[in-house]
Amino acid sequence: MRPRRGGRRQALLRDPDVQQRGGRGKGGRRHTQSHPYRRGPEPPDAVRVRSSVMRLLVIGYGRMGKLVDQLSESYGFEVAARLDLDDNHDGAGITADRMRDVDVAIDFSAADAVVHTLPRLAEHGVNLVVGTTGWMTEEPAMRKIVEDAGIGVVAAANFSLGVNLFLDLTARAARLFEPHEDFGAWIHELHHAAKIDAPSGTALALQQEMTRHGYARTIDMASTRVGAAPGTHTVGFDGPSETIVLTHTTRDRATFARGALEAARWVQGRHGWFSMRDVLGLAREATPRAEEQ
Repeated sequence: MRPRRGGRRQALLRDPDVQQRGGRGKGGRRHTQSHPYRRGPEPPDAVRVRSSVMRLLVIGYGRMGKLVDQLSESYGFEVAARLDLDDNHDGAGITADRMRDVDVAIDFSAADAVVHTLPRLAEHGVNLVVGTTGWMTEEPAMRKIVEDAGIGVVAAANFSLGVNLFLDLTARAARLFEPHEDFGAWIHELHHAAKIDAPSGTALALQQEMTRHGYARTIDMASTRVGAAPGTHTVGFDGPSETIVLTHTTRDRATFARGALEAARWVQGRHGWFSMRDVLGLAREATPRAEEQ
């Protein structure tokens, strides 16, 4: 939804306290506020001080990149540039000239590309949404780069509301079944034949949530790659004479693009490392757990 125009917005623009929040700091980084940001969705009547059209860099122009491009206008974005893998080898597409026209970037490229692209974006003060999976062993190093640069990043294995609620349901189920040692747990995920990483990032997130919420026994994991399925994740608990199954099925991968675009709107002006749970306001409602790694 585009920000409302009118008297209130003009008053904000004339407010010197608002005006001093914009601009670029040392090293060309964008700084929009000096105080910590509240996590979770903005209030319905929140007003953006920036231009009503946000300039988006689409990184990775496969299925997801094209969907992000197609849906971007309805989320208030103008696509400033598109980079596929050939245009952005080792982050070479992230240039100073190109970044002058970019407010935020969305990356659905490849795991080995993210670790080159993110540092380049950090150098130019551009916030980023990462939907690519398979690079999480590099996350600690990427977090340090984000912290040092003072940018904001939303990184998630899955951007759909349903999956993020499914993570909560799975965590609660794991906590309930933990005392019952005659019940074993398993995870199965099904994706299209072109998906490279296995298990999927969402399956790994499900496993992590179960472990963090007290399920200490082995969780068997299996993956299937076939056809054109957007994604199905199943968590099961099997006992001596009964089975409980939780399943989430994605019918349209556009839900991931919509979630990524919502995250791109949300992360503008924020500093730090966030998940989709922060964007949806679910992090504040979660059961206490160990700090995310």
